[in-house]
Amino acid sequence: MESKSMKQCKICEEWKTEGIYLFISFICSNCEKEILETDPTDERYQYYVDRLRRSQAPKNLLIQ
Repeated sequence: MESKSMKQCKICEEWKTEGIYLFISFICSNCEKEILETDPTDERYQYYVDRLRRSQAPKNLLIQ
């Protein structure tokens, strides 16, 4: 059986095994689902925007 490594989610900061990467930042499956289902008028929307802002693209991908 393959062992999956734990990674810390950039949104909830919990350690999880399942999720996606946004550039170099890991986002767990639970947070990904919450982000996708949150309406922009919901007060949680700004929370997710603020947390995602911390997920910056690597400097070599930024357009100058």
